[in-house]
Amino acid sequence: QVQLVESGGGLVQAGGSLRLSCAASGRAFSLYVMGWFRQAPGMEREFVAGISRSGDNSLYAGSVKGRFTISRDDAKNTVYLQMNSLKPEDTAVYYCAADTSSPRIKLYSYDYDYWGQGTQVTVSS
Repeated sequence: QVQLVESGGGLVQAGGSLRLSCAASGRAFSLYVMGWFRQAPGMEREFVAGISRSGDNSLYAGSVKGRFTISRDDAKNTVYLQMNSLKPEDTAVYYCAADTSSPRIKLYSYDYDYWGQGTQVTVSS
């Protein structure tokens, strides 16, 4: 069982920045591909970013590429999402997720085994 706890959400003006953190339980964190997803009201959950087990590879949704950066610190069992140049359309609940079974970064929520409770990000115009 893996427990994921997100933090760092909040209210920010357009153009501002936030850094989300996701702390994971357990000793096998370095074996997990980690992802960030988001879900806006009335919308489906969508992939934002993913990072490989080693941290050498990452993948981003086109809507956030160049503005968001995913990283991981295996010593702290934590994955981060640095969000810069935020836009009102980035407003959503952000979730981190762990894929414990595959070394590849997956784009679909059903490929991930464990989820955090989510953290709200609101960007005002």
